[in-house]
Amino acid sequence: MNKVSRLIRHDWPAHFVCVFTNWLPDNVPFLRLRGAGLRPFLGSCGKNLRVGRNVTFYNPSQIFLGNDVFVAYGCWFMAGEKIRIGDEVMIGPYCVVSSSEHTRQGRSFRYGVQKSAPIVIGDGSWLAAHITVTAGVTIGSGALVAAGAVVSCDVPDNVMAGGVPARVIRQFTAV
Repeated sequence: MNKVSRLIRHDWPAHFVCVFTNWLPDNVPFLRLRGAGLRPFLGSCGKNLRVGRNVTFYNPSQIFLGNDVFVAYGCWFMAGEKIRIGDEVMIGPYCVVSSSEHTRQGRSFRYGVQKSAPIVIGDGSWLAAHITVTAGVTIGSGALVAAGAVVSCDVPDNVMAGGVPARVIRQFTAV
């Protein structure tokens, strides 16, 4: 898909849905309304998407969401490469999920080549507030990433991870 058709088909409509619904409060009916409005402009999206106010999607055609996903207020998604989010995932306020990063050219990052790698967030995971997920990371199913963490390497299934950089804090036992 060329850049102009991607802008017209995905980027601009998703942006306008967010802009035109940002004045609505973050309660269940409006979270669902915002999610339903965004759904056709994402790469794919399951049922019951709920999206808070002031969420930004760059290149939404590369964002693939499962069923029952919740995205809280102020999140930012930069999809230079695919971002896949599984079923029943909760993403807390002000999270940044970026599948692209800058590289250095000479003594500056301004004109370095963009490096991109896909991100996968497994089913049933919870990213607490103010998490940053960097390019190429896989977060396992049932994982909890503690508030303020920077996830720069893979997180296994069924663990709590936190810190900068994020590391496993504890394993969850089966219930």
